[in-house]
Amino acid sequence: MVTTRSPEQGDFDSFFQLSAIVTRQHARATAIFHSPHTARFWSPMSSPVHFFDADEVEQLRRRARLDPQVIRQLRNDLLKKFRPTDECLTGLPADEDLSVHSLKLYRQLNSQTDGATKLLFRNADQLLLESVILRIATGRTTLCVSSQVGCAAACDFCATGKMGIARNLTAAEILDQVLQAGQLLATESRRLNNIVFMGMGEPFHNTVALYEAVQQLTDPRLFDRSGGNILVSTVGLPDEMVRFARAFPNVNLALSLHSADQKKRESIIPLARTYPLKSLHNAVRQVQQISGRELMIEYLMLQDINDSVADAERLLDWLTDLSVHVNLIPYNAVEESPHLQATGRPQIEAFARVLRDAGRKTTIRYSLGSDIEAACGQLVRMENRQQAIDSHRASGS
Repeated sequence: MVTTRSPEQGDFDSFFQLSAIVTRQHARATAIFHSPHTARFWSPMSSPVHFFDADEVEQLRRRARLDPQVIRQLRNDLLKKFRPTDECLTGLPADEDLSVHSLKLYRQLNSQTDGATKLLFRNADQLLLESVILRIATGRTTLCVSSQVGCAAACDFCATGKMGIARNLTAAEILDQVLQAGQLLATESRRLNNIVFMGMGEPFHNTVALYEAVQQLTDPRLFDRSGGNILVSTVGLPDEMVRFARAFPNVNLALSLHSADQKKRESIIPLARTYPLKSLHNAVRQVQQISGRELMIEYLMLQDINDSVADAERLLDWLTDLSVHVNLIPYNAVEESPHLQATGRPQIEAFARVLRDAGRKTTIRYSLGSDIEAACGQLVRMENRQQAIDSHRASGS
């Protein structure tokens, strides 16, 4: 279970109060959202069939006496070819209510400097979440999806962590991010190559939905994605890392380490007090014994905190006997953490050189979308703040 953490910022107290009110007001309503790819709605009195619920879809097929091939074709067209939703639904009886989308596209921002697109979605509880499409210069495309609205991990460097946790996303909400992003890319004649769980939330705080989403993503009858093209990033919950590796040995894992010094790590990642570095090292070793795969170590470069040569040497010691790929990440400044500053590029290069000279595979992440609030959670946080302000003004209080 995820422990709910109330946001410490005053303006977000009003946001979460608003969220609770909106959720109660919409609890009885069921509506299929209109996206750029669908125009289907249903009334609160109907009983919609949820597309990502296999049992419900099978009941629909039997009730409508559809040939199984109709459903297979629908899934192939939507989940593998990412065709527009309305086109795919033409083979179904008009009186059947099929809920394909659980999210409504609220806003789309395209970077004017690179190939990034940020998608803001609104769910049935009127809460905002985000996904990011990264169009890499090589031609490959990566989608970063969210697993929660907010995050209880409360990492000091993360805008999402400053929000607290509103609620977990359902598997359907996670999968709809993939579907709608894939449909958008299909209009550009692009393929979706990689899916990474690096958006809002700690995936291992939402394991039920995570497991269901990954199962459907890798199911040959559904999305049919290779596990090698999916990556789940965690701030470090050792038991959950091992359990996930046993369930999905072909899916990649990434550990957001950010420091190999226990005290430093605790200062920026509160969960580090519960899960010390030794337990994380043991978990990484077990994961590799299970999967035989290289694990990614994510390391955010913070000026004068974790970016010295001594920090690099400490990291090398921690990596002893582990097969990993170290990914150094330039820091995107977060308004609520003015005490954190980004390490300059020369220092990042020097840090990388220490690791490479020791024989460690090391890359420096190229951050896309700097002009569209690239840091995870920043744009949602701004929109939520404005929503809370507008609601306050409208109420006249």
